[in-house]
Amino acid sequence: MGSQSIGQGHHLHLIDGSGFIFRAYHALPPLTRKSDGLPVGAISGFCNMLFKMVEDQKGSDAPTHVAVIFDHKGKTFRSDIYPEYKANRPPAPEDLVPQFPLTREATRAFNLACIETEGYEADDIIATLAVRARDAGARVTVISSDKDLMQLVGGGVEMFDAMKNKRIGVDEVEEKFGVGPDRVIDVQSLAGDSVDNVPGAPGIGIKTAALLINEYGDLDTLLERAGEIKQPKRRETLIEKADQIRISRDLVTLATDMPLDVDFADLEIKDPEPDVLLGFLAEMEFRSMTGRIATKLGVEAPNIPEPVSGGGSTPATNGGAVAPHAPIDPEKYECVRDAAALQVWIDKIKERGHVAFDTETTGLNEMIVDLVGICLCVDAGEACYIPLTHKEGEGDLFGGSDLADGQMPLDEALKMLKPVLEDPSIMKIGQNMKYDYKLMKRYGVTIAPVDDTMLLSYAQNGGKHNHGMDALSERYLDHKPISIKTLLGTGKSAITFDMVPIDEAVKYAAEDADITLRLWQLFKPQLHMEKVTRVYEGLERPLIPVLADMEMNGIKVDRDHLSRMSNNFAQQMAGLEAEIHELAGQEFNVGSPKQLGEILFDKLGLEGGKKGKTGAYSTGVDVLEDLAAEGNTLPAKVLDWRGMSKLKSTYTDALQGHINAETGRVHTSYVISGASTGRLASTDPNLQNIPIRTPAGRQIREAFIAEEGNTLVALDYSQIELRILAHIAKIDSLKQAFMDGHDIHAMTASEMFHVPIEGMDPMIRRQAKAINFGVIYGISGFGLARNLRIPRKEAQAFIDTYFEKFPGIRTYMDNTVAYAKEHGYVQTLFGRKIHTAEINAKGPHAGFAKRAAINAPIQGTAADVIRRAMICMPDAIAHLPAKMLLQVHDELLFEVPKDAVDETISVVRDVMENAAMPLVKLDVPLIVDAGQGANWAEAH
Repeated sequence: MGSQSIGQGHHLHLIDGSGFIFRAYHALPPLTRKSDGLPVGAISGFCNMLFKMVEDQKGSDAPTHVAVIFDHKGKTFRSDIYPEYKANRPPAPEDLVPQFPLTREATRAFNLACIETEGYEADDIIATLAVRARDAGARVTVISSDKDLMQLVGGGVEMFDAMKNKRIGVDEVEEKFGVGPDRVIDVQSLAGDSVDNVPGAPGIGIKTAALLINEYGDLDTLLERAGEIKQPKRRETLIEKADQIRISRDLVTLATDMPLDVDFADLEIKDPEPDVLLGFLAEMEFRSMTGRIATKLGVEAPNIPEPVSGGGSTPATNGGAVAPHAPIDPEKYECVRDAAALQVWIDKIKERGHVAFDTETTGLNEMIVDLVGICLCVDAGEACYIPLTHKEGEGDLFGGSDLADGQMPLDEALKMLKPVLEDPSIMKIGQNMKYDYKLMKRYGVTIAPVDDTMLLSYAQNGGKHNHGMDALSERYLDHKPISIKTLLGTGKSAITFDMVPIDEAVKYAAEDADITLRLWQLFKPQLHMEKVTRVYEGLERPLIPVLADMEMNGIKVDRDHLSRMSNNFAQQMAGLEAEIHELAGQEFNVGSPKQLGEILFDKLGLEGGKKGKTGAYSTGVDVLEDLAAEGNTLPAKVLDWRGMSKLKSTYTDALQGHINAETGRVHTSYVISGASTGRLASTDPNLQNIPIRTPAGRQIREAFIAEEGNTLVALDYSQIELRILAHIAKIDSLKQAFMDGHDIHAMTASEMFHVPIEGMDPMIRRQAKAINFGVIYGISGFGLARNLRIPRKEAQAFIDTYFEKFPGIRTYMDNTVAYAKEHGYVQTLFGRKIHTAEINAKGPHAGFAKRAAINAPIQGTAADVIRRAMICMPDAIAHLPAKMLLQVHDELLFEVPKDAVDETISVVRDVMENAAMPLVKLDVPLIVDAGQGANWAEAH
């Protein structure tokens, strides 16, 4: 192959096609199939990625030459060097295999060069082309995130990670490997690769390998001088495994001199032939993508017949219509400006029996924002926007301005829509419907019944991906929605939605409703196929009005109490700073990790100092706790100072800003779909992380108070996760102890340490308690040692004894990890699927992924139990003057008139203790503790 057709001024893009395929496959659930049943999800993602690369690389950075490189099926020359190379790799997923040849067709349809060579891997082809182009004077960009290709970087060659939109140059390579690109091969030869079965040097990872190569210069010198290494194990490994390390080097070194029969002239970039490209996309039945690319090419999209209802990838909706794939066209949406036009839409809604509904407002806090407009959609592609309070002009100093012309009066629109939105026979569909529910309730409309596309996605794919509308639209509909930033701007110059011109608002707002309806049509039928209907119907959807009402109730906060605490914290912090400065022998910024590190490790000479990538010492909590445990006073004081600082900034200062001016209460917001386990997250403000066991944390809780004449009542599950563990792991002794109402921690201590329960040393019980709760979270000997401040060997002995006494726990752990590896998810007792994407990870992530998988069914079942309790609660307490205010982990907080406290506790306890029934029958009883008081601290 000659180089005359490429040189100075040219830019070659080498796309790792094999990497694109697998990333496309794993990024999308295997839902997408043609009408004939052929899986095409990976092809769809692959085409999107190719098109994005072509579209994004414009201007001076645009490529002049492009090639997409693939792995060839069969063995490569590396198998001759080391027969076990890649022997551990599992076969490709069954539904991906038929898509491999079609990705080659897709590449050619985009009019891009498609290269693969028998006996070589894609990386070798990329390396050969990159080196030849570089030597001819051209610039080269390798589009891949594959670490093996990083040895090519430098001298006119760089990489680009298309998924992260990140360029990878020499600095990024050094950050990853600890060495420059010219020594990446040496480091990989030592570290090996468990995925590709490159043996390397056992026990030597990337960091140690980089340390050795930087010290000795290169791999050959290191192996020659291995006998000089002081660490015995490392020295013996390098001497004994020298041949294995050299074989590893042969395996990881990319071939740069392959006999490729390719001319660079064939790689010159060319526009696609519209008929060829659109014909291929139409054959794949990519309706949205076909329309989008046809528009870009300036031609008419070919007609793609809709599949018959109930077949292919497009399941029938509840209304019998098929989810269409016609292009989403914001130019076609209607602006509804008067009652006559709105009545036409109301008639459509009544006829169809469902409507996608969305609101546009002046901000994100639904407790204080104003309604600006309403969006409706009853069929895909047919959507409207009803402008209500858009303003014209820039307004005065107080934000006021005249209403724009051509809008419906707010009261008239709400009067017409209220019967529809409250009609029990019409399904209202939204994305994050809790927001719209709360907003409309403030305007006197109670939306019911509802479906929520965010929760439909979450029920099927918890722990798998983002459930936001934009992400779902791109993932499932091949469509990137209009960005709100293009309308509102960013930073100080940003405007609110009521200042957006109505014509522009129509496109953005109605598109949201259109996308929401399409997602609903896709997701709703999948509930049954994924066997999560009970999860969505029993745990997700019914929670929307419950949480909305809780959030609107809010909780009263004593501003003066918080202000006094802030002042006290400031004084205590000043006192701690003075002590810290005296111990350090100089003044410095205690809040600066860099300055603190220099004081601790340079000036005071404390041991254990480690510098990070920035060159500064690490001064995280773990480091300071270890130093404090060794009797060093200064780091202990810094920990106290940091604790005070966090409480002050996060709570006593910030909470004052969250007090609603109208209600005098704080209104937190709960995220339903945040945690894969089903646990709710509290935001704006977060009320779930206020420390409970420290005096300062209790003082903060004292600021949360009841209205005059009322009492706060807290009800809390007792040891719910241990009870669930006893049930799931079938541990008879633990189950019996819970049935008999015994002190579970004392019982565990008695079993493990052979001591009687009567007169037990509290320290022994504390150790058993730490193990009981630690095991649930997969605690290691190191972690338990730190918690109990005992030697690691002793802590590990405790854990070993624990598993001997309760073998069912080890069996449960092993079975759960095996199930996760086989299925890619674990399940709660209620059927919630918690996907475990990292379960087959290697290296540091492996341990974390296993612990997460083990804990997920336990924590997830506990979360499901309290969800069920919350869902059942409104009906149970409807006859009482009680309000549910907060959910914090295993606790529910109520505000109740003093004369109704006893009855409320009785009713709520009954609901919580029987919340699992009838969906799940536990072998152990759930016990709920209750407390009451004038403030939250007293109640808890």
